[in-house]
Amino acid sequence: MAKKGKLRVGWFSFACSEDSTIMMTEVLNECWQEWKKKIDIAYARVLQSQNEINDLDVAFIEGAITTNEDAKRAKEIRKNSKYVVAIGSCAVTGMPSAQRNLFDANLKKEIKPLLIKFKHREKVLALKDVIKVDDNVPGCPMNEKIFLEVLDKYLKKFGV
Repeated sequence: MAKKGKLRVGWFSFACSEDSTIMMTEVLNECWQEWKKKIDIAYARVLQSQNEINDLDVAFIEGAITTNEDAKRAKEIRKNSKYVVAIGSCAVTGMPSAQRNLFDANLKKEIKPLLIKFKHREKVLALKDVIKVDDNVPGCPMNEKIFLEVLDKYLKKFGV
């Protein structure tokens, strides 16, 4: 555990609309006075320029895995986190980001140059298809009530 009994967390985002990140910042606005005593946000590019990925208690990951680089990064996050929580539909199920997995042959052929150009995988993956996921917060955007319940679970688990 990090600083003075605080839960050390990271917030990461892969391919998605980042609506859950927006919701998290809104919840943070409401809960900041309480959370600043309990949570050390080590990584959240949306909130700060200085970020650390090492020794996280919980990593919250939003978005689907669309590139090999995404998969590599997800594995790095997993390696540096005690627990990983998939945030939002894209991370939990891959959808709607993974809708291109369902395209017919003609449409797949049409988008092939874009996949090559942007180094995208043939198939979009849910986070659980790449790394072990300990908890899920479904929804697009995430279900705020479930997010708060999961966060509270980890605060209790770490005795914060």
